[in-house]
Amino acid sequence: MARATWEPYEKDGTLSERSDLPDSVFAFPKERKEPLTSTSHVRNAIARFDQVIDVSDAERDLAFQNIKKAAEHYGVTLSEDEWEDLGRKPEPHKS
Repeated sequence: MARATWEPYEKDGTLSERSDLPDSVFAFPKERKEPLTSTSHVRNAIARFDQVIDVSDAERDLAFQNIKKAAEHYGVTLSEDEWEDLGRKPEPHKS
């Protein structure tokens, strides 16, 4: 299991532009995909987890750990226990 690298980030009390964000606020830090800077971003990252392409299982594990840490910080309930519960491949008709 990967260790989360996510850290909350605010610049001068407000969130900055995506290009200014450090890698540590992204679910997938290497790819800089799925920023986790608010409650809605955490929910979006969960919903879009299986849409991220060209990442390894290890990167998915890290992303899931980052999402879990951000979800806890922002008070988002996460019902999944493992990243595999969110999926590996895009499933456009997933309910």
